[in-house]
Formats: sequence, C-alpha cells, structure tokens
Amino acid sequence: MASALKNLSKYDEKTIPLAEKMNFGIVVSEWNSKITHALYKACFETLIKHGAKPENIYTEQVPGTFELPVGAKILASSKKLDAVICLGCVIKGETSHNEYINQAVATGLVQLSILHNKPFIFGVLTPNDEQQAKDRAGGKYGNKGVESAVTAIRMASLKTKFGEPKQKIGFS
Repeated sequence: MASALKNLSKYDEKTIPLAEKMNFGIVVSEWNSKITHALYKACFETLIKHGAKPENIYTEQVPGTFELPVGAKILASSKKLDAVICLGCVIKGETSHNEYINQAVATGLVQLSILHNKPFIFGVLTPNDEQQAKDRAGGKYGNKGVESAVTAIRMASLKTKFGEPKQKIGFS
C-alpha cells in the first residue's frame, strides 16, 4: 500500500505482542544519514515502547543501503536475534541506480529470511526525491522506522508461536 494512503506510524497498539523477551538487530545505512537516523530513532523507540530491553537491541551501521544484507547477515551470525531490521534510503535521483540497489537489497533480505528462518525486515525508503524521504521519516506520512519495528515484533512473535520447522527445506 502506498504510504500516501496510510500513515506509517499508525497501527493498533493492542495487537502488538510484548517484546520483552525478544532480541533485535538493527542495521542502518550511513548514506542519507539525516533520513536513516530518523528511521533508526523511531524504530528503536518503538521496540522499547513494546517492551524490548535496550540491552537486547544490537545496532550496526553500514556504508550504504546496498550493504544492508551483508551487515544483517554478519550481525545475525554474531548474536542470537529474533529479527533483524534493515533501515536505508535510496533516493531515485537522475539515474536508475535505485532500481538495482532496491531489488538487490530486497532479494538479499528475502534470501536471508528463508535461509535463517528468521525475519529480516526491509525498512528501506525508495522515494523519488528527498522531500518524499522526509515525509516518510517522521513527516506527513509517518515514519517507516515505526512500521519496521512493529513488523519485526509481529514476525518474531509468529515464529515463537509456531516454533522451529519440523523439517528443513533445501538440498542436501
């Protein structure tokens, strides 16, 4: 759904599971830092609001959005995490570089989620210009960081609810 039709910061708080026993990783792109740090702040505060303990939230920065999947994999391999949230911002600009970066990051995070049986959350803004990014990083359309934190809590809770799969899927 387009964020112009839904505020990214609005959700039914009563439907969010308690996150007090959950561990989260947050990987943040340094590129477009004014935007990504606003996403991070909202994400972190939302996790805390729903019971996550600050000492159970592990944060790492990577140079750019393209590096989010590798940063997420490294963080997930070094800590016992229930979900990894990846925050970035790729502004379209004058070339189509954004299409390649966004597709690569989305694909990488899906692969990590399936491979590790753990949610790797795509908290990446894909705006056409800087104003659209600001509108989605605490502006008129809310904050994607809030949405990403809520998604991480809900997905981590889903995994806890059903446990590990009985049979691994893959090739031997």
